[in-house]
Amino acid sequence: MTEGNFVDYVKIHVASGKGGKGSAHLHREKYITKGGPDGGDGGRGGHVIIKGNKNLWTLFHLKFKRHVKAEHGGNGSKQRSSGAEGSDEYIEVPLGTVIRDTDTQEILHEITEDGQEFIVAEGGKGGLGNWHFKSSTNQTPRYAQPGIDGELKDITLELKILADVGLVGFPNSGKSTLLSVITAAKPKIADYEFTTLKPNLGIVEYRDFKTFVVADIPGIIEGAAEGKGIGHRFLRHIERNSTLLFLIPADAPDIVKQYEILLDELRRYNPEMLVKDRLVAISKSDMLDAELKAEIKAELDEKLDASWLFISSIAHQGLQELKDRLWEMLNKEPV
Repeated sequence: MTEGNFVDYVKIHVASGKGGKGSAHLHREKYITKGGPDGGDGGRGGHVIIKGNKNLWTLFHLKFKRHVKAEHGGNGSKQRSSGAEGSDEYIEVPLGTVIRDTDTQEILHEITEDGQEFIVAEGGKGGLGNWHFKSSTNQTPRYAQPGIDGELKDITLELKILADVGLVGFPNSGKSTLLSVITAAKPKIADYEFTTLKPNLGIVEYRDFKTFVVADIPGIIEGAAEGKGIGHRFLRHIERNSTLLFLIPADAPDIVKQYEILLDELRRYNPEMLVKDRLVAISKSDMLDAELKAEIKAELDEKLDASWLFISSIAHQGLQELKDRLWEMLNKEPV
């Protein structure tokens, strides 16, 4: 999937169908000139329903679909015949989609399972026909209920990627390069900051045909938790990852400081992020000689409060150990 086809945020105006009118018909036949009321009920208006689809990875198919309108219910008719129900309108979304009310920003629902449905706008109820209103004192009611109007609503769909491992790092730390080496994904790679502007997903093939999913997400900058850079639009994508892989280049001025800044951004955005398992990979380590590696190792063993290892995507160093460590973290027994 190309970067331009990845859409993770859309706004849609939805309108459910209006309920059909009840009928005020009075029964008439050749030899029955004054039959009783027999008007049927109006049909329910169509719902607008959000439905999960495991085969979708993006909201791109909704990018230009700004209005979704369900069908109105049919009117009731004679012989107590009910009107037809309006057809429901389905909006299919990838798993991990959050549905918000655009006006209040309230989260209405989250779609996390294939086939899961949520009625975002209920169809109006059909009106009752006149036969419901007959009584001993009112034997020929000539009125029926109108149908109830459908709902009008502006909703926002936000995609939070469902992946096993989320890559976390500053821009130009080598995340896209790593993803391109350990998976079949082909992210955009260049030697400047913010090459990745949209998340990329890749499937890592592990031993014995096992797999897990890694998400390369746009790089954090300081202040992302307050919305700087691409801010929240990046950070929401790592909320669902069970394991976080921090990538810090070996030529960083201060590796420990960079890790602490990244951790602090996650903490300020959502403290629950820190409960996730974390692994730190020191990328571009093919630039280090044995003496520099020893110095960095001594410093990280003393100051870093997380597991770490040296890797090089270009030289293919430490990548199998990285896969092994991630697999162990993803499949460890719960405490």
